[in-house]
Amino acid sequence: MLRTQFEEELLNLHNQFYEMGMLVSNAIHKSVRAYVKHDKEIAHEVIENDEAINNMEIRLEKKSFEMIALQQPVTTDLRMIITVMKASSDLERMGDHAVSIAKSTIRVKGETRIAEIEKEISDMSDYVKKMVDNVLVAYVKTDQDDARMIAQMDERVNEYYRDIYYQTIESMKAN
Repeated sequence: MLRTQFEEELLNLHNQFYEMGMLVSNAIHKSVRAYVKHDKEIAHEVIENDEAINNMEIRLEKKSFEMIALQQPVTTDLRMIITVMKASSDLERMGDHAVSIAKSTIRVKGETRIAEIEKEISDMSDYVKKMVDNVLVAYVKTDQDDARMIAQMDERVNEYYRDIYYQTIESMKAN
């Protein structure tokens, strides 16, 4: 009986984590879309929805500690619970970055921007969203090979960042 209850709680924890991941993926996508389209309304929506992400992280962490304390899971189950605790913190931080982008949208709305840089930012956002979505699928499938492949994809994000950084510097020099 207790094992069945634990398995249900573990499944619920996984489902909540996946839901949080989808919220974060959406926040990232919307924040960049708001930035590129100069859309303050979408930016405000991202900022307002951040509280839901923050609350989910708190709930996931609390439930994880509760499950560890009361159920005393071992090996695979313990690793899964700890993964949720750590990864939910990372997701929350990603949500905070989406809020920072949304706030930047509000702050610089109407100012002249450089189309090439905005395109690069948009492309990077699409790539990151794809990565986050793939991570969530790999998590659900517990596919370590996919997880490793996704980790290697991070180098492309670094390339996007470097390209955007240098394009910005060159633009500042020209103007």
